[in-house]
Amino acid sequence: MRFWVAIASGVKTRDAGVAAGVSEPVAHRWFLHAGGVNPQLTPKLSGRYLSSSNREDIALWRAQGCGVREIARRLGRSPSTISRELRRNASTRTYRLDYKASTAQWHAERRARRPKTAKLITNQCLRDYVHDKLSGYVRSADGDQLGPIGPVWDGKNKPHRGDREWVTAWSPEQIAHRLPIEFPDDPTMRISHEAIYQALYVPARGGLTRQQAWHLRRGHTKRTPRARTRQQAWAHVTDATTLRKRPPEADDRKIAGHWEGDLIIGLNRSAIATLVDRTTRFAMLVHLPRQTGYGLIKPVKNGPALAGYGAVTMKDALVRIFDALPVDLRRSLTWDRGKEMSAHALLTQEIGLPVYFADAKSPWQRGSNEHLNGLLRQYFPKGTDISRWSLPEIQAVADTINNRPRRILKWRTPAEAFADRLKSLQQGAVASTG
Repeated sequence: MRFWVAIASGVKTRDAGVAAGVSEPVAHRWFLHAGGVNPQLTPKLSGRYLSSSNREDIALWRAQGCGVREIARRLGRSPSTISRELRRNASTRTYRLDYKASTAQWHAERRARRPKTAKLITNQCLRDYVHDKLSGYVRSADGDQLGPIGPVWDGKNKPHRGDREWVTAWSPEQIAHRLPIEFPDDPTMRISHEAIYQALYVPARGGLTRQQAWHLRRGHTKRTPRARTRQQAWAHVTDATTLRKRPPEADDRKIAGHWEGDLIIGLNRSAIATLVDRTTRFAMLVHLPRQTGYGLIKPVKNGPALAGYGAVTMKDALVRIFDALPVDLRRSLTWDRGKEMSAHALLTQEIGLPVYFADAKSPWQRGSNEHLNGLLRQYFPKGTDISRWSLPEIQAVADTINNRPRRILKWRTPAEAFADRLKSLQQGAVASTG
């Protein structure tokens, strides 16, 4: 129980294992075999359910002639909760549906008793329908099965960049809401989408197999605890580095030196960092070769990132490319919230380049960089291995982009606009020296 209490609080599986006094492999095995769902019931009902004392109050106020809304107001509940309680848990052995607290409590406890036999186990017709809509094969007009042969089941999430079976793949919600339409007169052909999810994720529920979770769109084989989804995934983003703290001069695009950056990712964790000046639209591409030992050394948890865009590797690469620019042309850098910029404080410390992070899921806040990445995909398409291109080849692509005339620059090229800025800085430096 301590393990699942810790999981519900949002901690990682290994930390929940420590709380329960078991090893990390055992903790991961518990979580995997349970599908991420607590198989045990809590010893007491949560506050969202009516208690025995609540039902005694309802019975008393009902006998005094109080209406549903008045009872709901006194209990601090929704009127629909009270109406449903009076309708479902009233006595059914009298001519009138008299509400008695003891009878209502008995009905509630009877419904809450677990474990219950899953509806998909007892209803063959319903199980066949759910199976067909979730996992039915895609067939030709002649009835032949189409699509690739699915991968071997390994108990993990759907294969990354691998073939998946072609199936009908209705979502549980689509299945649940379609049943009343196709079987309007058969109340036994009803099931909630949550019951379908539990049948997929919890082996003890029966009716469906864990392997069929691959037929869901995302292909997750276990649930993520709700508390984990609410956790902050961008711990490296502080209040001082949010976009609203960026100097206002960066917004009007009149002063060069304010950059936007991101990664374009290819196969096998290959990547290139892309940088663009907000004023001149001048682009710089950062070569990020894989580190020695990638693909040969077994990955180690919390070990060095060998893919080429770990936080420290990324910082070092940006230091090299920005260090070649004058100080006045490295005023700020705006990035998305990727973990590759976790070492941004060291970057600022080494070359004085402040880093700001765009809001989550707001690519338009780095519009120039998003446009550049779209142009670069003509040369580095998604699903290709970017690591095969050398630094001179990547630089040639950058030169090609920078020498295209742009309407936003009145048909001048980014290279010309950037060269003018450099020239004006140099002339200003000479004049101040003289």
